[in-house]
Amino acid sequence: MRFRVLGPTQVLLADGREIPVGGPRLRALLALLLLDAGRVVSAERLIDGLYGEHPPRGAANALQSLVSRLRQALPAAHTPVEFHPAGYRLAVDPADVDAYRFERLAEAGRRALAGGDWPRASAVLREALELWRGPALADVIDVAGVPAQAARLDELRRTATEDRIEADLALGGHAELVPELRQLVVAHPLRERPRGQLIRALSAQGRPAEALAEFEDARHTLAEQLGVDPSPALAAIHLAVLRGDERPAVFRGGDSSAVRPGGDNSAVRPTTEQALPSQLSTFVGREEELKRVRALLGERRLVTLTGPGGAGKTRLAIEAAGRADGEVCFVELAGLADGSDVPQAVLSGLGLRDAGLRAPAEPGRQSIDRLVESLAERRLLLVLDNCEHVIADAARLAARLLGACPALRVLATSREPLGLAGEALCQLSGLTLPPPDVSTEDADDYAAVSLFVQRAADVAPDFTVTPANVDVVLRICRTLDGLPLAIELAAVRLRALPVAEVAARLDDRLRLLSMGSRAASPRHRTLRAVVEWSWDLLDDAERRLARRLTVFAGGATLEAAGSVTGLASAEFVDALSGLADKSFVELSGGRYRMLETVRAFCAEHLSEAGEADQLRRAHTAYFLEFAWAASDHLRQAEQLHWLRRLDVERDNLHAALRRATAAGDAPDAAGLVAALTFYWWLRGMRGEAARLAADVLDLLGDEAPSGLNEEFALCVYNAALAGAGHLPSLGTQKSVIRSLDRSPRQPFLLYLSGISTGPPSGGADHVEELMRELWRLVGPDTWINALGAMGYGSALMWSGDYDRARSALATALDGFRSTGDRWGCMITLGALGELAAWQGDPETAGAHMDEAMGLVEELGSAVDQADMLRTRGEIRLRAGDLTGARDDFAGALLLAQRSGAPELVASARLGLAQVARLRGDLVEARRFCEEALVGGLTGWYVGEATRAEIILALDEINRAARAGAASPPGAPPSADGA
Repeated sequence: MRFRVLGPTQVLLADGREIPVGGPRLRALLALLLLDAGRVVSAERLIDGLYGEHPPRGAANALQSLVSRLRQALPAAHTPVEFHPAGYRLAVDPADVDAYRFERLAEAGRRALAGGDWPRASAVLREALELWRGPALADVIDVAGVPAQAARLDELRRTATEDRIEADLALGGHAELVPELRQLVVAHPLRERPRGQLIRALSAQGRPAEALAEFEDARHTLAEQLGVDPSPALAAIHLAVLRGDERPAVFRGGDSSAVRPGGDNSAVRPTTEQALPSQLSTFVGREEELKRVRALLGERRLVTLTGPGGAGKTRLAIEAAGRADGEVCFVELAGLADGSDVPQAVLSGLGLRDAGLRAPAEPGRQSIDRLVESLAERRLLLVLDNCEHVIADAARLAARLLGACPALRVLATSREPLGLAGEALCQLSGLTLPPPDVSTEDADDYAAVSLFVQRAADVAPDFTVTPANVDVVLRICRTLDGLPLAIELAAVRLRALPVAEVAARLDDRLRLLSMGSRAASPRHRTLRAVVEWSWDLLDDAERRLARRLTVFAGGATLEAAGSVTGLASAEFVDALSGLADKSFVELSGGRYRMLETVRAFCAEHLSEAGEADQLRRAHTAYFLEFAWAASDHLRQAEQLHWLRRLDVERDNLHAALRRATAAGDAPDAAGLVAALTFYWWLRGMRGEAARLAADVLDLLGDEAPSGLNEEFALCVYNAALAGAGHLPSLGTQKSVIRSLDRSPRQPFLLYLSGISTGPPSGGADHVEELMRELWRLVGPDTWINALGAMGYGSALMWSGDYDRARSALATALDGFRSTGDRWGCMITLGALGELAAWQGDPETAGAHMDEAMGLVEELGSAVDQADMLRTRGEIRLRAGDLTGARDDFAGALLLAQRSGAPELVASARLGLAQVARLRGDLVEARRFCEEALVGGLTGWYVGEATRAEIILALDEINRAARAGAASPPGAPPSADGA
């Protein structure tokens, strides 16, 4: 198939026949997938594109419905729309999409144009432009996400047209181009490039009067509509026509600069007299920051680049100054021992002498007067580099000069602001880092990796990022926070060490990264020297707070930092403000965070001060209290807010747990496991939870210590649910409940005990008896009672008492809704959906599952999403929707594998086996069943039940194979789902 979006959206077969796609929304979905052909497009992006900022309720389900309709619209032999857990992918070759072909041809034409290959440029660009059949995405332009994409493509079309005209002008086609250019100028009167091309074409034909008239019209239009003059590029073309040059200056590519091919350009480009240090290496990353600095310099007269040592402030200042118009003076202040020397350093940078013959009564006074006299009428950009150790004197000088010299601008670099009125700040930190799932091919598109690769190639020329080393390179860049100097120092080590060894030794980074350029200033030769320079600028209170803040992992809120570090309130606020000003901590999103390199340095000082154990205990106590408070809120309407809060504090919570475990503090370690259990479940963190809980079990032993029965049980369940090895036995759910002497502080224990040990052997009646015992223990707790009703309803459902089951589940749903717990509602809706499907009511089952899936999306729980996808897959399987069922089971499998949920991995594979069996593929069905039997399915109830189902399914498949035929198409699978 071939796809067209450069005009109305079309799908064509190889023989040229068009396939009707459907209404605007369906065509818009196809267009959005085509614009990312071959790549996975997230459901969120598709929903945003289809519905805008305010999608309707149930937008995710509406999207799934649209995808199903699109699959049906396309030929069954192709079915290119693939489901992925992260979204959807249109599995087509981008070359079959006209927009991709156009962009590739336009880029090839642009390269040919830049290389002076005019005939090729003209031919390739014509081929690109012939793909257009009208405005881009013309029939879906009213859909929310389409106008921006259409505008981008239309702009590329205009640029390609101008490039093609440029090539044709170079080939001498002036006469033929004049009518086309006049049409373009009328259509786009503010685009200067076609204006310049028209002026040149008229001039080349011997029509200079008309060419000059075109320039006057352009000048009038720009002044009237925008209040601006023509650009220097267009003015240069006008000047060339006035001079009668045979080859007027032309736009280079499509930018705003103008040059005259082969000629002297001094008259058409402003000169810039610069005194900037020459750089021996390429400038990597910081493109966005460079744009911001240049924009600020155009608006403000004082701009300060702030950030920690090694962030690249000096290099960015040099690059920004190098692109500035007019004079530039660069003054390095790092070598000054006394702030009173700042004026003299600026005089020296300007090449001036202090004219005074007598020693000044006030240090620096006559030097400053001399500077004012020199700069009063001068248009100059003054770069003051490394101001932090002479910050007060640098600020005074900048204030005096800016007040007296109206044409002066100052660009300063410092680890803290100058603190002057009107100062614009540009904060620098690490370079951009790739996301965790970045591909090998895309990794060095990110600035931190690109810098590492370039600097590594300087010392190891054959070094590249490969599938074998990409994870190691990413670990280096992330561990070093993307800090440019640290990355460069790490790359230098590749001269002697393999990249894996460099990564392995970064725990001692301050020693490892101790070999920099001999030409660099001493404070930039090693990582330790960079941080030590900043440390020496702190006062005593700031140093005390800096070393104590290292106990936090992943940053801290103001309240947490104040509580744990233990400084007096006034001293704490002043010290924290000082650390933020001096780039020792960064404030982002209401959290204070240290770069890991700074944190490692300060942690050494924490140990030297003998405060490490005291701060560990304070940190653990704070986050244990926070975890219990959050756990209570997770069962209420504000659970999404508290989930986000727990996400933000996850590193701190896990650090506190590990430290308590390592220190042998059993009550705190077990308490943190208990408090975090429901959070771990909601976030699908089976694997990490199991490892943390298993470490605490090693500390607790084989039996619950006195007073820790609940905590001990939760440690066992967390370890067991991820398929851990031999663990202590807790007995039945009834014995677990009877071991409690109070209502459980973590009520989720009751759910885990149920899915781990299974319901009482006597069926629903015994469940009812167990619930009565539980209610006597906990009293009128709405959430626990709803959980009990849900368990009771499930037991009735499995025993075949559907009416009572539905009533109990409805009671559970009402209870969970009254507390606001989305998770409880979702699990109960899933059970109601299964019950409706078993009773042959697919419409009700679908409504329950739609609501449940909406709650899953709100919660963002990977384990529960896998469970709900598996449940919906069972329902679709019963309804005969094999394609939909297979998509659900495949999605459930991927999510369960990522979450470390072995029973869901197995049940998803069982579902895929059932789909394959019903399609007659017994070999595939057997393979899925055999794979499902591998893994941690033993030792707890749900796993054992899943194993039993798989064995039954495998026997059924083997019987069918022996009989020589698969089950009849459409035969319903067993109702006994996991």
